[in-house]
Amino acid sequence: MEAESPRTDSTTTGQSGSLVAGVSNKVGSVLVVGSGISGMQAALDLANGGYYVYLLDSEPAIGGLMSKLDKTFPTNDCAMCVMSPKLVDCGRHLNIELVTYADVKNIEGVPGNYNVEIVRKAKSVDEEKCTGCGDCVTGCPSRYVVRPPDEAAQYAPELTADDKDFVDRLLREEPDVEGNLLAVLQDVSEYCRFLPEHVLKYVSDATGIPLARMISIATFYDAFSLEPRGEHTISVCMGTACHVKGSGLLQSRLQDILQIGNGETTTDGKFTLQTVRCIGCCALAPAVRIDDETFGFVMVRGLEKILKRF
Repeated sequence: MEAESPRTDSTTTGQSGSLVAGVSNKVGSVLVVGSGISGMQAALDLANGGYYVYLLDSEPAIGGLMSKLDKTFPTNDCAMCVMSPKLVDCGRHLNIELVTYADVKNIEGVPGNYNVEIVRKAKSVDEEKCTGCGDCVTGCPSRYVVRPPDEAAQYAPELTADDKDFVDRLLREEPDVEGNLLAVLQDVSEYCRFLPEHVLKYVSDATGIPLARMISIATFYDAFSLEPRGEHTISVCMGTACHVKGSGLLQSRLQDILQIGNGETTTDGKFTLQTVRCIGCCALAPAVRIDDETFGFVMVRGLEKILKRF
């Protein structure tokens, strides 16, 4: 039986003039779904290879979950330091088009020849004219900025006499509330043990600062909460050192003792349990912080004794 002769793939001439075996003419484009660290790298590799890439993500911005991390395992490198160059490269690359705040609705076709239907969510912003100035956020009527007088009077938040006295005194003592908004929110959080909606609305009415700005700060920092917190906050460190030393077991045991999950508060309002990425006490791993007091080298059998102090 005669041996079959080997098949020869077609060749094309690259930009440098050399022959590239097994590569057909680059036609059409490529869709990369998901713009996390792997999606961005895939888009850059394809774009540098000569393909036009659509980088799609359901969120308003690219970056994925890695942008929310403080450090990366196992090197403890800063997450943003690792991904920032890729964010910039994807935004500037001529062969990459960002398709954010959109979802894939339907895919038809065969490998190498797909038709993809994409649904874009409403942004209410002309992306071609957007410069990132932020004026649209400040002027958006849905952000509790402008209300008719009648509506404002009807919407006036109700505060107890003690809460009103505290907020009024706080605003009088702080001449530049807008410039020191973070400090003002810290004082409110310490007084109320969280950031009540009616207090934030009162501060917004009294100062003219958009409520949306306060909410954006409150949801960005883990130190703030929009839900009632307990009298004492228990923070279990889940940093690399503490995790290796068994902080996960401490978390599970605390959940059993207090009968609550992560981020929840006991029914008597005594304790709130939460995990944090790092409390800066790696030499004391595993570490637990209750309010402003840090406990190092914590063992599971010693948790109940620590809790009794509070």
